[in-house]
Amino acid sequence: MARIFALPVTLLALAMAVCAADQSAANKSEEPDSFDVEPPILKQNLSDEPLPDGDMARLEKQLQRAKQNAAGAERLYKIGVLAKMEVEQRLLKVTRGESDLANARVARAKEELAEKESQLATGEITKDELESIKTALAQLTEAAQVATAKREQAELEAAEANLRRQQKLLKLGIAGKDDVDRAQEKLAELKAPKN
Repeated sequence: MARIFALPVTLLALAMAVCAADQSAANKSEEPDSFDVEPPILKQNLSDEPLPDGDMARLEKQLQRAKQNAAGAERLYKIGVLAKMEVEQRLLKVTRGESDLANARVARAKEELAEKESQLATGEITKDELESIKTALAQLTEAAQVATAKREQAELEAAEANLRRQQKLLKLGIAGKDDVDRAQEKLAELKAPKN
């Protein structure tokens, strides 16, 4: 009786193996090392550094995205989805984005002022127009200074909170002394007077 069932099962298994081999040969691409699907870009590989050319639209988009991410963070923390540290990092990213955008606006206004000064020399614009541009630049510079001060304060507060967190984790035996030392170095670096 077992022999009666063994032959059809063996034939079925052999047919499935041949079919699978044909499909895998058909799916292989011409290049042996290529991927059919590109792997996703990892979040840690994206750069958060300010853009050298001051691309305003991109900075505004980054700031808008950071604000959207931070908008519901406090609620997510309260229901236990996010850690307090993640909420703090999201809020810090918004502050950094505001500061970067304000500094980029100042840089653009300075470029515009230099351009308008050359136009004044050739007589294309009046002194009143140049004065209005200088006033706008002064306002943007003041806003950038406020945003930079707010950013420095937020980074200092985040570093202090991180140090307290690392010290608590060290007491619990979860973190190492190196983590506390790094947090202290970061805090000392932020407290050091700027040149």
